[in-house]
Formats: sequence, C-alpha cells, structure tokens
Amino acid sequence: MSGIDLKTAPHLLLTPRLRLEVPRSDHAEAFADGVAASMPALGFVRWGLKPRDVAWARAFCEDDARCVAAGEDLDFHVFEIADGGWVGRIDVHTIDFKAARGEVGYVGDVRRAGRGLMREAVLAVIELCFRLGFQRIEAMSDARNTRALHFATTLGMQYEGLLRRHERDVHGQFCDMALYAALNPDFRAGAESPVPAALQAAPQTPPAPEPRA
Repeated sequence: MSGIDLKTAPHLLLTPRLRLEVPRSDHAEAFADGVAASMPALGFVRWGLKPRDVAWARAFCEDDARCVAAGEDLDFHVFEIADGGWVGRIDVHTIDFKAARGEVGYVGDVRRAGRGLMREAVLAVIELCFRLGFQRIEAMSDARNTRALHFATTLGMQYEGLLRRHERDVHGQFCDMALYAALNPDFRAGAESPVPAALQAAPQTPPAPEPRA
C-alpha cells in the first residue's frame, strides 16, 4: 500500500499572491458569487449549468471539508492575498492510493482570469501532492473544452492520449476525454518500464475532436 496519508496535508498553503484554504462553511458566499459570475465559462462543469445559491455553496463546502477530514480528497479554496477575493476552487479526487495517483480539478472566477492566479494555485497543489508521495497527477477534460486543455499545458502536463467515448458529458451524451499527466520528478523506486517505440512517437497535442451529429 502507498504511504500517502492525506490527513497529514496542511490546511493552508501560501504562494506569493495567494492563500489556499481547506473549504469551510464561511467560504460559501464568496464561492457562490464566483460561480454565479463565471457561469458562461462553466459549460463543461456538471454543477455549473444552473444558478446556485449560498445554501448550495455551503453544503458543497461542508462536503469538501468532510472529505478532507476523512483523508479521501484534497480540496482548497483559493483567495488573493491583496484583497481577499475568491479566485477559485481546486480538488484532487479519484485517488488510487495504491498506485499513488489522483486527478486534479479546478474552477476559477473569470473576473480574475488572465493573471496566472489559478496556474500559481494549481502548481502549488500539485507540488504538495508530490511531497505527500503521489507519483502521478492527472487532468482529464472533455476534448471539446479547449480552454481546459490549454490550461493543462500551461501547468507543464503532458498530453497522453484521447479516451474515445469515455464518459457522458453534462448533457448525457457520450464524449471523448483528453488525458494529461504530470509525474513526480523525484521518482526513485527503480528504473521505469521501457516505453515501446510506437508509443514514444505518440503525438503530444490532442487531435481535433470529431464532428458530432
């Protein structure tokens, strides 16, 4: 079994411009406001398709806090130090503790986009994951979500392939998912498995999504 213990993870991370805090119920108002302002950009987020109120946000924060306390997930709300404003939410979920891997997800307030704040925050969370013993952090996005795909590349993640008809999208239709991943640079468990030549030549950018009827 992996030695990862999420209960030992800090509840506060600081970066040059940001505070990352484990969700609390008193984050709900800022969270709800950020989601409301960003709805036009949340078309690929299942819970971002309709307006959400503070009661919904409070329940969401409380559930995040429960998952963190149980050591199931990592969850953070991101705030800008300069004015205390809500920047976004980051989680590491679908964790395979034995394989030391998890999937990172993120949603940002569009009003604070364009300054690299979410990139700064997500990189801090990925670094934390590697310190905790994760060997692999993945990001998966609907292949049509070009904004999310571009963001993954800015994190230094490597495109690994297209999972065709892998999930149902927010409207219940089958969709292709693009897979990106970052590996722990301090891997010392032994020589990595050789990569077949055919896979070494795999494209590093996702193909354009197939047209849909």
